[in-house]
Amino acid sequence: MGKSFVKDIYALTKRFPDVEKYGLVSQINRSAVSVVSNLVEGNSRNTPKDKAHFTQLSYSSLMEVLCQIDISRELEYITIDDYHKMRLQVEDLAKRLNGLRKRQLGG
Repeated sequence: MGKSFVKDIYALTKRFPDVEKYGLVSQINRSAVSVVSNLVEGNSRNTPKDKAHFTQLSYSSLMEVLCQIDISRELEYITIDDYHKMRLQVEDLAKRLNGLRKRQLGG
């Protein structure tokens, strides 16, 4: 699910104005990649505490993406349909990350 989320973000930001190439486009793409990258790094750790730490970092990056999606909508760079589609993906990933973190911490 994470990699498809990143692909969807990249497809979405391809349609942004060129003036945002080094601004919002770069930031939202990096945040989306960070969601998945932190999960992968966390899975390579040995202790549940370390795993949970990287899951939390992944969640934090996901919240950055959510903020950037909100800004993109307010700037009218994305349609309301795209906004709702991405928001649903963020909400689903957030639930999964929260569940994973709880399991990692034994709760």
